[in-house]
Amino acid sequence: MSIATDIETKLANGIDALHMDVINESSQHNVPAGSESHFKVVLVSEAFAGKPLLARHRMVNKILEDELQNKIHALALHTYTKSEWLDAFGTAPMSPPCLGGGQS
Repeated sequence: MSIATDIETKLANGIDALHMDVINESSQHNVPAGSESHFKVVLVSEAFAGKPLLARHRMVNKILEDELQNKIHALALHTYTKSEWLDAFGTAPMSPPCLGGGQS
């Protein structure tokens, strides 16, 4: 199983997410091809309501404690409540950036 899948599974079991994206950003860093060392996680959950950013990040970090200590180098977190998400992005989730036709 991939580290990205592990992250998704742990977060799905640990936080009631309305929306979740786990994005492997390792290719944007100086690491070997196919690495799973740098991730961005976007989470929308009412579990974040009334909590400051640091508390939200601590919630996620606690769930991903093993990955942070043993498997990944960097984790960028973007945590929102439903209303914050709707205010920032509207009713549809963000689309990934286009890489142009035929590129992956």
